[in-house]
Amino acid sequence: MAQTRTAEELAKKQKEVSVAEFFERNRHLLGFDNKKKALLTVVKEAVDNGLDACEESGTLPEINVQIIEMGNDRYRVIITDNGPGIIKAQIPNIFAKLLYGSKFHTLKQARGQQGIGISAAVLYAQLTTGRPAKITSRTKKGKDAYYYELHIDTKQNKPQIVKEEKVEWKHEKGTKIELDIEASYQKGDQSVDTYIKETAIVNPHATIIYTNPKAEQFVFARVINKLPDEPKEIKPHPYGVELGILKKMLNDTDARTIQSFLTKDFSRVGSGTAKEICEKAAIGPGTKPQSLTHVQIEKLMEGIKNTKIINPPTDCISPIGSAQLEKGLKKEINAEFYTSITRSPSVYRGNPFVIECALAYGGEQQVDGSIKLMRFANRVPLLYQQSACAIFKSIIQTNWRQYGLSQSSGALPQGPLTLVVHLASVWPPFTSEAKEALAHYPEIIKEIKLAIQECGRKLASYVNKKKRIHAESKKRSYIEKYIPHVAEALTELLNLKQVEQAKIKTLLENLLEKHRGKLSKVEMENIEYDEEFAKIGKEEKKKQ
Repeated sequence: MAQTRTAEELAKKQKEVSVAEFFERNRHLLGFDNKKKALLTVVKEAVDNGLDACEESGTLPEINVQIIEMGNDRYRVIITDNGPGIIKAQIPNIFAKLLYGSKFHTLKQARGQQGIGISAAVLYAQLTTGRPAKITSRTKKGKDAYYYELHIDTKQNKPQIVKEEKVEWKHEKGTKIELDIEASYQKGDQSVDTYIKETAIVNPHATIIYTNPKAEQFVFARVINKLPDEPKEIKPHPYGVELGILKKMLNDTDARTIQSFLTKDFSRVGSGTAKEICEKAAIGPGTKPQSLTHVQIEKLMEGIKNTKIINPPTDCISPIGSAQLEKGLKKEINAEFYTSITRSPSVYRGNPFVIECALAYGGEQQVDGSIKLMRFANRVPLLYQQSACAIFKSIIQTNWRQYGLSQSSGALPQGPLTLVVHLASVWPPFTSEAKEALAHYPEIIKEIKLAIQECGRKLASYVNKKKRIHAESKKRSYIEKYIPHVAEALTELLNLKQVEQAKIKTLLENLLEKHRGKLSKVEMENIEYDEEFAKIGKEEKKKQ
């Protein structure tokens, strides 16, 4: 018979769970669900932090990644950047406290946002090897460099300082993190190697030096000596705020009236728009924000929905740019044709975003014959959960046959093509904390399809022209094959001297050039034809 317990006895078991304790038991939610993926996640979080820090400080990034195999499935990961460094007081909190950062409450494009990535890597190292994270940082030349060894107190989600001291360090400024973790290293599409290569493609302004566990070093040099435009912070857009958030904002605001609250705490709301919202919500513009009842807040939400408000500003996002993206693709992918596009900004749930697309056609083809897809969000590669991503859905819903590629239903198209799709946004809608796939918002899927179609039309033009050149070359080869025989026959029929045969052959070749035009070659990056060859298509159309 089950033992009965009183409510008071059961209440004694109720405890607060810290976020560090939660992720200690649920590390798979952060991308640490197997050893191979764990190695990638640790490298990714450290590299993303380094790139963000460099860009925010106005420094062209130089990131050094070292992975050292220690045996028994243990690896040492060392990441060094040339960013602004971290002030002494902040080092323990940044690396050994989950949900601690500067970007969660700001609306602008950034790689990291939740303040959980690098501290989660430290937690994983602590769980699997028990060794502390080792941090070295200096803020500028001439300043002291500080060295920390850190653990995380998971019960309180606080840093534990194992060691702290001033050290000699050869770098003028920057940060170095060293972690010993349990992991496994394998090459392939979801490896650290692939992550580094794809990061180099969408960050053409960065130099990445990568040494893999086999002691092989790869240098991904920058091809652009200019930093991306710095995104500016914006305020929330009214269309992106839900009722619960609106209630909280009303309670926390310093504004004295609803009208001033709407104009000061939101983007794209002027005094006229604020008055219109209040009028449609049947609320006086001079009403105190904190005095609104739940019913009035619901009416205010309806007033916002029923008022036409212009889209949020787009200087909060910094897309790669079509020219820069194409340069990055050319740097790492060998192909015969390249093209790229950056779409105009669009909006989902009040959040501005930009879709960029690039493709490289020709070169090596994948083993299964399908195209190679590279997915990115805010310049960060997405290597897992491909089929769950909005980018994948957009691609399989596109008719690739019209662009010269074969495709089965519900699958990626077949062909020697590398396709890059990048989302730049103030808040990418990831499907999980591991940030591996984008949610299926209709606005995002629509923009991805339009970008793919624009690149696809350029691809189709290239493929069709290439086919026409091949067909023309084949026709000419048939004619050229019989020119010597025709010249010989004419010489015999007209009783000409043998020396005239070469002249007849030359005249026949000139006649071929005159009527069919001069055949030009296909260049590596673009197709270029002589003017005479351009006549071929016109002549064939006239004959038809």
